[in-house]
Amino acid sequence: MTDGYIEKGYTPVQDDFDKIRQFTRTDFSEEELYVFSVILCSNDVDRDYEKFSVAALYELGELFVGKTGIKDHSMKSSDQTARVFETWVEKVEGRKTADGEDYYVLRAKAYMVRNDENKSFITEIEAGIKKEVSVSCAMNSSVCSVCGKSKKSGECNHINGRTYGNKLCFSILSDAADAYEWSFVAVPAQRDAGVTKSFNFKNGEFDMTDIKKSLITDKNEIVLSNKEAREICAYIEEKEELAALGEEYKKSLIKELVSLCAKAIPEMDTSVFSGVASVMTMKELLSFKNAFEKQQAKQNMPQPQLSSAQKKPNKSLNEFRI
Repeated sequence: MTDGYIEKGYTPVQDDFDKIRQFTRTDFSEEELYVFSVILCSNDVDRDYEKFSVAALYELGELFVGKTGIKDHSMKSSDQTARVFETWVEKVEGRKTADGEDYYVLRAKAYMVRNDENKSFITEIEAGIKKEVSVSCAMNSSVCSVCGKSKKSGECNHINGRTYGNKLCFSILSDAADAYEWSFVAVPAQRDAGVTKSFNFKNGEFDMTDIKKSLITDKNEIVLSNKEAREICAYIEEKEELAALGEEYKKSLIKELVSLCAKAIPEMDTSVFSGVASVMTMKELLSFKNAFEKQQAKQNMPQPQLSSAQKKPNKSLNEFRI
């Protein structure tokens, strides 16, 4: 989609300049300011299979007033180019979202200073070269479109982008926590405006799936607060500790398995089996362990003292077939 863009043909009025003065330290003449309108985002499903609820658009509208516009989500102050001074949510008649809802957009008005530094940038806006925009924000709620359960809490097992029955799975984002900035980008993530969802923590919980996806796919800089960085480090340390415990358990399981193998199959070269066991999954190791223990239990069963014509033990080793 191409709705996340700077609109053409916008002519500012006196009321616009009055609102801009709330954000400037000195009064600028109308000729010194470049004013334009932009669609920041919508309630349609984006390329990451996420969408804002209509209520979220209204929440973001309030949060984005006064927020700065930058280039490619750069955190450098030198890349600040514009500032939003007014927002509103608007229904687009005759258009539906990918999931069949009425289509809404979050519109905004922004301004920048007409100076030598911005001259070429303004020219590119006017020429339609600098057009697409993306917003950076934090959302407290992410709900599955299929089952209605929280994506952040891990209650939902549905995968975004897949179809279950006749329903497309995507995340519905709501309860806006903060709006950080909006940016001029080449390829927005949201089809309408390109949305870069920020990491967000609520009650100490966060969606590691979203974080991993952002770390892998985002080409822009990723900014973390001190709290967010500490939370991620704590998460990594916890997983490293669990991984170390799992590795120790796997080693002990392999050692036990090799010992069982030596008893069940004396002809087997245990060094060879140990090498094979080292590349097995935990499920395979436990399956072999169960089979060896069953075989050992059969071998240790007491035999009648006056048994005649005892049968030789079956050495087909069917228990160890995978």
